[in-house]
Amino acid sequence: MKRDKPKYKQIIDAAVIVIAENGYHQAQVSKIAKEANVADGTIYLYFKNKEDILISVFREKMAIFVDNVQIILNQDIDTSEKLLKMIDNHFRVLNEDRNLAIVTQLELRQSNKELRFRINEVLKEYLSLLDAILKEGIDKEELNISLDVRLARQMVFGTIDETITSWVMNDQKYDLMKLSPEVHKLLMKGMKA
Repeated sequence: MKRDKPKYKQIIDAAVIVIAENGYHQAQVSKIAKEANVADGTIYLYFKNKEDILISVFREKMAIFVDNVQIILNQDIDTSEKLLKMIDNHFRVLNEDRNLAIVTQLELRQSNKELRFRINEVLKEYLSLLDAILKEGIDKEELNISLDVRLARQMVFGTIDETITSWVMNDQKYDLMKLSPEVHKLLMKGMKA
């Protein structure tokens, strides 16, 4: 499988840097190849085109979020703690890879409708894990039993997303990690039983 090959990962990591530094539209495949230290043609052994690279970047990087949240979901802790860990994880991944933060918060949003549809497909798995945390909280009566899961998911993810976007737009000048408990507290006040 292509995804297991070292060059695939090199290209993905290089794409994050090049797209963050140049913007998606100015990120030529040749720049990505140069950053990855591979020949231009090598990229086409792994990806169909630049769009395919962007989707693959998002899929590979979202897998990190998904894997971490699956671990959190399996822990024997209450819903509030799971939610805090999920928020903390989301912030930490992007805080530690500031180029990835630029790509996910700015560049992915400037893509065309079809590309955004493919991005949303990748996001579904992550959002279904958030749904699982919320449903568990409702079942255990730790969250309001009349909570609309779909609306709560949009509120939680939207708040996480907007907080990170604002941090990126402000040139990542302040400590994102300090906002994690604040975001958690705010969200829990709206959803608690």
